[in-house]
Order: sequence, then C-alpha cells, then structure tokens
Amino acid sequence: MNMFVDQIKIEVHAGKGGDGMVAFRREKYVPNGGPAGGDGGRGGSIILKVDEGLRTLMDFRYHRIFKAKNGGNGMSKQMTGPSAEDTIIAVPQGTTVRDLDTGEIIGDLVEKDQELVVAKGGRGGRGNIHFASAKNPAPEIAENGEPGEDHYLELELKMLADVGLIGFPSVGKSTLLSVVTGAKPKIAAYEFTTLTPNLGMVMLPDGRDFAMADMPGLIEGASKGIGLGLKFLRHIERTRVLLHLVDMSSEDPHQAIERYRQINKELANYDPELLKRPQIVVATKMDLPNSADNLATFKADLAADKTLEKQPEIFPISAVTHQGVQQLMQLTADLLDKTPAFDSESHDKELVAEYRAAAPDKKDEADFTITKDEDGIWVLGGEKLIRLFKMTDLTHEESQLRFARQLRHMGVDDALRAKGVQDGDLVRIEKFVFEFIQ
Repeated sequence: MNMFVDQIKIEVHAGKGGDGMVAFRREKYVPNGGPAGGDGGRGGSIILKVDEGLRTLMDFRYHRIFKAKNGGNGMSKQMTGPSAEDTIIAVPQGTTVRDLDTGEIIGDLVEKDQELVVAKGGRGGRGNIHFASAKNPAPEIAENGEPGEDHYLELELKMLADVGLIGFPSVGKSTLLSVVTGAKPKIAAYEFTTLTPNLGMVMLPDGRDFAMADMPGLIEGASKGIGLGLKFLRHIERTRVLLHLVDMSSEDPHQAIERYRQINKELANYDPELLKRPQIVVATKMDLPNSADNLATFKADLAADKTLEKQPEIFPISAVTHQGVQQLMQLTADLLDKTPAFDSESHDKELVAEYRAAAPDKKDEADFTITKDEDGIWVLGGEKLIRLFKMTDLTHEESQLRFARQLRHMGVDDALRAKGVQDGDLVRIEKFVFEFIQ
C-alpha cells in the first residue's frame, strides 16, 4: 500500500571534530625542535537537500536517527587530520523543518537542490603548535575536537502545487487529474477518498504549464483533525488557485450547495486566508442524467445566497467525455498568470507558540550550573562548561591546568565557595571527579 507520510520526527547528530595532537619535532641535528602537533579535522555536518524525485517522507519511517562521521585526529609534523564528509539527507520539495526543542521553524525547503544545515559538525581541536609561547616553548597542551550539534527535528511536507483540486470524496478530482496530466491516481466507482495527494504537470498547447494536485477528500470537522483533516488542509496552504469541484449527479438537487458551503466552512475554520485564494467552481459529471437540472438548481441557490460577497464563476465539465476540460485548463492558466504567491506560513506561526512556552531561551542560560547529588558530590554542568570540558585533553597535566584556569575565569571557583564547598570536597563533571582545593 502506498502510504503518504507528511509529518515525521527525526534525530540528527553531527560528527565530533578530530582531536589535536601533542607532538614534537624529532630531526637529526635539530635539538629541541619545538612543538609539531597538528590540528584535528572538522566533523561531518548533517544537511537536508531537496530531491525533486521524492514525493513523500516515506523513507524516514524506518530510518529516523542520522549520525555524521567524526573528523580525523591531528598528526605529527603539523599535519591536520582529515575532515569528515557531510551527511546529505534527501527530502521532498516543500519540506518544512522545525526544531522540537525550541519550537522554531529553522528552514523551508522549496527550491530545487536547496540545502539546509540542520546539525553543524564540530571544529577540530588545536594541536600543541598553537600553544607555544616565549614562557612555554614546548607545551604539552592540545584540544580535543568540538562536539557536533545534536537536534531533534520535525519534518513536515506541504505539497508544492500551483493549483489544488478540492471537494468532497468522489467528485471527480482524481479523474480530472488523470485526464489533464500524466498522473495515474487510484480511481473508484464508489464513494472513495484519495489517501495520497497526487501531483501532476499540466502542459498547455501555448507552452504554459503548471503543477496540479488532487487533495485528500474533505469531510465535516476536518479543520479540527477529523478524518484526513489537517493533512488535507496543510497541503492546500501553498496552492495559488483552487478548483472547487462540485458533483452535479446527485439525486438530491440541493446536495451541491450544501457540500459547496461545507468545504468553504472548513477552509475558513482552518485559516481564513485560504478563502482569499482565487477559486473556480467546477461543476463535474455533466454527462450524467440529473446533472443539467442540478446545475440550474445550484446556480439558483448561489444567486439566493446573500452571504457571498460575489458570485463565483461556475465552469461545467465532464472529465469522462473531456467536455470543457481544455477550456478549464486555459482559464486556470490565465488566472495563475495574474495571481501572486500567498503567505503559506500564517498558520505555522500560530503553532510555534505551542513549543516556546516550555522551551528555555538559550541566550538566558548561565555558563555553568552547580548542584549536589545524593552522595554529597558537587556536580558542575551547563552547556558552555561541558563544551570546554569535552575539548580538554585530560591525559596531559598542562591541559588540566589550563582547564582549571578557564573554570576560574568563568567564576566557577567563587560560585562553589558561595555554595559552601569545603577544602577536600569532591567535584564532578560528567564522569570526571576531582578534589576541590582552596
């Protein structure tokens, strides 16, 4: 079964930078050759890239964790370690990327081959050649590589179509799409709704073309998530022109006006901006016996409706006999030529607030935190402090002393004393434990 996946959560973990090296020149007849440790290579980043061949997020159903490779470590003779290749992840055109930790939309991938870096690889650590000075010409100090970024993301696909076909199930959307494009959607002879939005290109004899999509059928309550609901409405946000298909073959002559009003009501409930889209009302199945009489009733019902600001244009067709189909496509192309792109993010901006209430602002975060665990050990944390710790090469005493100076400069020592730390108390940073000395 071809299942349409339009919203998925993934993890991305960029590569760590390579460690810098502590090394010294060892050349014949060159005593005390000085430091020669090279830098580590850059860790791989994770990049999303638009692939026009993809139509769904189906590939992410069973592969949701992506890890880039780490950079190579620095080498002797001042040689830099190799940088890791970036991990490129293909996504369909029209993918919106949201950071689940902050709730913010970080990218909108709508252009051909557009790329977005979603997790940046860590820079390589510096070798000991960078720490030489007049006071310390032969330092045993090198940095470990910077950790890569980790993010939890939500990918949401909004189909990129110029024209959207809307209407109740089985009004003829899939049939019309199959007639005017090369698309081959599933078509049924009974009350049936499309589960997968189908996209096709309409090519006109005058050289114009446009993308058309038949959207999943809509039912009452869709704007509240009933049925296919929000899937339908999300994909319609980016279309510039709507063809509102209304079935004229019903035994009930007033069914057409009722369903026409219901579709527009669901659009308005989801986002009133959608009603500003140019909309052509397409009377379908005009080859069937009751259609002509029902069309006359439909026009009369519309004329009697005082709530409409203006009477919509009604275009009768039969997709089966191709009656009026070519003229409808010409009219649609003419309307597209004078219709600008619409702001499709009006509804997204409302959704962002759902996350922001619970997400801390990183600008307000302290450089470090101090807590005490159940064993009475003082625990240091905080994003900046942990980053410095991970970039410290603890195998060399000089690197340890440098890290101690960095902590003192950040104010960690004073803050511990203010908390009541005593001489000889144990302090822990992740799994590294040391003794506090006044």
